[in-house]
Amino acid sequence: MSGRAAGRGILLALSLSFCFLRFGWVRLCAALGFRPVSKLERAQWMNFSGRLVLAAMGVRYRVEGPLPVGATLIVSNHLSYLDIVIASAAVPCAFVAKQEIGGWPVFGTLSKLGGSIFLDRASRASAWEAADRMAERLAEGVPVLFFPEGTSTDGRDVTRFHSTLFAPAVERALPVTPAAIFYEPHGDLQERDVCWFGDASFLPHLLRVLGIAGFSAVVRFGTPEVYPDRRTAAYRSHDAIAAMRKNTAGPSSS
Repeated sequence: MSGRAAGRGILLALSLSFCFLRFGWVRLCAALGFRPVSKLERAQWMNFSGRLVLAAMGVRYRVEGPLPVGATLIVSNHLSYLDIVIASAAVPCAFVAKQEIGGWPVFGTLSKLGGSIFLDRASRASAWEAADRMAERLAEGVPVLFFPEGTSTDGRDVTRFHSTLFAPAVERALPVTPAAIFYEPHGDLQERDVCWFGDASFLPHLLRVLGIAGFSAVVRFGTPEVYPDRRTAAYRSHDAIAAMRKNTAGPSSS
């Protein structure tokens, strides 16, 4: 492990500890008001936590395009577990994540406290249960983000989108907002070097990322649209995100 990775690892541990302390404060304030922590408060806490964690990891990020607000379904390509942190920093929202993440040390707890919806990708029944929970979040005015590719990739292509989880937006005529995430090359570093895909192990990949001198992540939001059916929503969102990833130059909104 390099000295840089070790130093950032310590900063990451400290930042995560502070995130949990802050959630304790959020929970205390809610308890004093004799109410549970709302889904929006959890999303706002994730927004704070994402920004703090990225700073500790030495990851720069920027947001392009209009920020999604309110009851909108955000769909994005998927490159790494870092996508969740970066999207959290960009906009307060709830996430749909694979069931395994809920069991991860520290990060699983972080996801649960942030109000993530966990999905067993091997179960169609689980997908429809997740869709119901997504509808609940949207009904409370909380944006929901999911990765319709179903798995992370090396970024060479945006793979086919699964349409099931578009249902909560389509059935309620709510807008679907496309979001393109990419990692900008820096020196000899290429996007693929940051992606987490295939059989790569989590901890070695995290240590490698912590040892990188510095790189930038970009979240680019496209134009929200209301779609007549799930298949149309999946196809057109896929094409919008693929087009945004091909066009890596654009004005920054933040």
